[in-house]
Amino acid sequence: MERKNCRTTKMQVPNTNVPYKESTLLYFCIVKLKMNIMKISNFLVSIAIMSAAPAALSAQKGPEWLNKAIFYQIYPSSYMDTDGNGIGDIPGIISRLDYIRSLGVTALWLNPVFESGWFDGGYDVIDYYKVDPRFGTNTDIVKLIDEAHVRGMKVCFDLVPGHTSTECAWFKESSQKDPNLRYSDYYIWMDDISEAEKNEIKERHKEPNPESSRRGRYVEANAPRAKYYEKNFFECQPALNYGFAHPDPAHPWEQPVDAPGPQALRRELRNIMSFWFDHGVDGFRVDMANSLIKNDYDGVEIRRLWAEMRKWRDEAYPQCALISEWSIPTEAIPAGFDIDFMIHFGVDAYRPLFFAKDSPMGHDANYDYCYFDETGKGSIETFVKNYTEAYNATHDRGYIAIPTANHDFQRPNVGRRNTVEQLKVAMTFFLTMPGVPFIYYGDEIAMKYQPGLPSKEGSNDRAGTRTPMQWTSGATAGFSTCEPERLYFPVDTDHGKLTVETQEKDPNSMLNYVRSLIKLRQSSAALGNNGGWKLLSSVEQPYPMIYKRALGAETYVVALNPSAKKVAASFGTLGFDKVKTVSSSGKGSYKPGKKQDAVSLGGFSAIVFKMVE
Repeated sequence: MERKNCRTTKMQVPNTNVPYKESTLLYFCIVKLKMNIMKISNFLVSIAIMSAAPAALSAQKGPEWLNKAIFYQIYPSSYMDTDGNGIGDIPGIISRLDYIRSLGVTALWLNPVFESGWFDGGYDVIDYYKVDPRFGTNTDIVKLIDEAHVRGMKVCFDLVPGHTSTECAWFKESSQKDPNLRYSDYYIWMDDISEAEKNEIKERHKEPNPESSRRGRYVEANAPRAKYYEKNFFECQPALNYGFAHPDPAHPWEQPVDAPGPQALRRELRNIMSFWFDHGVDGFRVDMANSLIKNDYDGVEIRRLWAEMRKWRDEAYPQCALISEWSIPTEAIPAGFDIDFMIHFGVDAYRPLFFAKDSPMGHDANYDYCYFDETGKGSIETFVKNYTEAYNATHDRGYIAIPTANHDFQRPNVGRRNTVEQLKVAMTFFLTMPGVPFIYYGDEIAMKYQPGLPSKEGSNDRAGTRTPMQWTSGATAGFSTCEPERLYFPVDTDHGKLTVETQEKDPNSMLNYVRSLIKLRQSSAALGNNGGWKLLSSVEQPYPMIYKRALGAETYVVALNPSAKKVAASFGTLGFDKVKTVSSSGKGSYKPGKKQDAVSLGGFSAIVFKMVE
């Protein structure tokens, strides 16, 4: 296997909607009968998960510290380099903890720090119990956790439960002839596949390249155990065997979820989490959390798995958080996660807000303009519909997270959205919505997405969002003492403007604006994670976007205009005589009325108003 060809975009769930192979009419009828019985069973399971398990969730939305949590996401290779090799490390993060705390955030999420083959940015794990040497040691990471805790910040790790690297010791043992070793059934092996699948492998290997590596479902290994194994995405990422929700009788290798192998893997998953929880880790963000079980057409088994994990967490580690990359909050949160992201896949809500059609992540958009665009031609209809549905269904059980960006997609500073005024409007949205905010490192200083960078360690077009944190002016932006050509990725400080050093000195900088917004959010429960949310403006007239945040006696109105044009809107009166501006970027006004209240905003403006009795 040529691992150098392993490259990744975001891992996609393999297409498992393959019909059973009916050889006779009798077999077909039996299968249909089983499926109907299964549907009834699944319906009952869904009721059990949605009613019994969430009873505890309704009483407490996960750990209490999530009530005021604001996360800061760090891609460790890109944050701070202390040994001069051009790659970030754990001591580098430790050295910047005081800066991170100065933002007002309360928690860190670190992308994978485990030992890795580095074909997929750390998402091809060799050893879940060991920190990768490029970052340091297990002792270093424990020191980071302790130092963060001293400063009142939590630390969450990234967990990759769906697959490992082919270099993982589990996989190497599983490939041996003896089927009864400890890790034998941690993966999915078979001696035969269909002719179409064999031909696909042949075509894939005619011209091995990054694109061909991710095609298909099976990999030819010719191992002592069997000829083929199932992969999750790239050939170097063999799928872990959590079982099949609907095993195909024609595929004897498809083990049910209650088989010994899949059950042992569940115990291993708990062991991994326990190991790090016992070392002080405060939670996990779970990569592709809904993709673990194969042939799970209706998602019942994956919801059952995470409900089981949630029950275990509540009993053993109640103060540790579970965060899902699922992007369907109405499924993930009832299944047991405390937080689910609403990002670039799953529920369609993030894309039409932030991905312009001429940007890397918006090239296949079914709209002409995103909402946060200077043209003022975008729409909020899709976002409002899908977000409102998800929020109403989950706000008393868990939290939705709308991140500023992450390691998988472009930053807010991209394309036409590239001025501080524009980016402050976007940041106002991120930091005044309910749920748990996540700030991707560097977005607090408006770092650019850099297009066209060469792929490294599976980054592809995500390279532009994984560039080094920019601390100072200079050739390496204070990230490293190495020569510029040795940097993990290049920097672009816009002549020193997009650096912490410069923005610390400017009271009107993006950095200090972010600090002020976080301080405002933390000062008010109404503006915080649990405050209510209601759209006041109309989807038919999307500019400005105006929404209410309220809890108890406090009411705030947030008004956003990401367009270059002056806009105004009116809505039913909220019944307050006075209004106080508590945060502003740009120009605007709020006029209370007996029947209607009115808001006007200048171009590229964002204002937070507090209602006064």
